[in-house]
Amino acid sequence: MTSGLVSGGGGGGAGGKVMSLRLQYYVVLGGVAAVVLFACLRYTPAAAVAAVGYGFWGNGGGASLAAAGAAAAATTAGTGTSGAATGGGGAGGRSPVVIFNFGDSNSDTGGMAAAMGMNIALPEGRTYFRRPTGRISDGRLVIDFICESLNTPHLSPYLKSLGSDFSNGVNFAIGGSTVTPGGSTFSLDVQLHQFLYFRARSIELINQGVRTPIDRDGFRNAIYTIDIGQNDLAAYMNLPYDQVLAKIPTIVAHIKYTIEASSILSLSLSGSRSAILALYGHGGRKFWVHGTGALGCLPQKLSIPRGDDADLDGNGCLKTYNAAAREFNAQLGTACRQLRQRMADAAVVFTDVYAIKYDLVANHTLYGIEKPLMACCGNGGPPYNYNHFKMCMSAEMELCDMDAKFVSWDGVHYTEAANAIVAARVLTGEYSTPPVRFASLVNSTVPNDG
Repeated sequence: MTSGLVSGGGGGGAGGKVMSLRLQYYVVLGGVAAVVLFACLRYTPAAAVAAVGYGFWGNGGGASLAAAGAAAAATTAGTGTSGAATGGGGAGGRSPVVIFNFGDSNSDTGGMAAAMGMNIALPEGRTYFRRPTGRISDGRLVIDFICESLNTPHLSPYLKSLGSDFSNGVNFAIGGSTVTPGGSTFSLDVQLHQFLYFRARSIELINQGVRTPIDRDGFRNAIYTIDIGQNDLAAYMNLPYDQVLAKIPTIVAHIKYTIEASSILSLSLSGSRSAILALYGHGGRKFWVHGTGALGCLPQKLSIPRGDDADLDGNGCLKTYNAAAREFNAQLGTACRQLRQRMADAAVVFTDVYAIKYDLVANHTLYGIEKPLMACCGNGGPPYNYNHFKMCMSAEMELCDMDAKFVSWDGVHYTEAANAIVAARVLTGEYSTPPVRFASLVNSTVPNDG
């Protein structure tokens, strides 16, 4: 306590002690102020960030588009807020909303990065988060906006070892995942087994009197969301079209198996009767299933060399890819209807995201989007800015401006602005069968009449 700053004008004694204490007070006060400022910046609700743009990254048109979508998502969900909650809620501090998500990179909030130890760098996450989070996008995904509409935090990846909070659910989605077992490391059957392990371990601890992030009621009342199948279809599109169509029933059957593993279905898929019950057999009663998007409008698919443009439709999308996507969705919708008929005490909602995503291209000017078929982050410039050998995150990447309005982020995945629009329309329930809002599943079971 005898530094030059403290002793300044001389001496020690009582005056020196008073000066020392006063200095300590100001130092502590300054430290507290710094902590409060950091907390305000770190935990500013999403609505506030969206309303003013992207903070240090500017406040261009892309930010306004994302803000509009986020606001619409909150309004249609009937919550009155679009901000992600920073904590749990409900009785005893538990979250009143629990979501278990299964899928691929369209809803992966960091699982692949955690699993593979991938050090993803900017510009991934450059908008809302202002840092890479493991999401393959410049910002938030549809599942993030769904969580925000319910005023619950973004879902933590199952495999993320540090900083995870499972009080409001778990995200089992992993980038590159397939429905088909063995088609990827974390295929849908693996994600199902991860959930079953998580649930079994939770119940074991509950029986021992240990407080767990999710209790029995949480599992019972949870919403189980499934958004997967795009990678399966894409992998088969090099085959003749009739062979692609022949693959779809098996893909759909695996999704049905994940929800309700009947003995006949498990026998046909695995060759032996499975003793493992699926989500319904373990108490799941609320299911929200997404179809696939307009694959033929993705810059990645459009950049594949072709002899002529005969397969392009009036909006510049590949007709064959989109026809396969629509057929997949039709069969998945039928499967969900069959599940509703068999599981009278469960809500099974199918949402056709194809119609939503195709509309972003067909009517792009209505959304203020200038280049619906061009990737924001890629290489090669117009018309698609996609090069398989010089993709986004490569040294040769060509990146759009922050205020540019794009649907595609990297040729495969959507920008935050596009995801906000998709989420807002998903949440209305207008594209779902039965036609119900996502929020209605939280506190009640949807009548199974669709």
